[in-house]
Amino acid sequence: MDENLIVQDGGLPAACTLPSIEQPLRQAEFDDLFAHDVLTVHQTSPREMRLDLRPEPDVAARAARLAAKEAGCCSFFSFDLSISDGSVVLVVSIAPGHEPVLAALVARARVRSGAGA
Repeated sequence: MDENLIVQDGGLPAACTLPSIEQPLRQAEFDDLFAHDVLTVHQTSPREMRLDLRPEPDVAARAARLAAKEAGCCSFFSFDLSISDGSVVLVVSIAPGHEPVLAALVARARVRSGAGA
């Protein structure tokens, strides 16, 4: 992976191993999750954000599938999905040096979901 990360206009890292033709599709998957399933967006640190999701099994499954796909092409991401006490939370973390990617993702999640910090 190229350590000289450049964030593209859409927020995907230029060093992402996802083929360029597939990047708009992945971005659309995230946008759909943000728009329909995210209740709140919290940036808990420069390297971590928490998404509170609608507490439904299909939402948790979709978030898990999307996280697994993204972790497969962008190894600097890590995802932790937790389901407990009627809540579904997706924590997204990023490796040091990739903070601009997370900042772009947080901004996109807030805009698409209408949720704030």
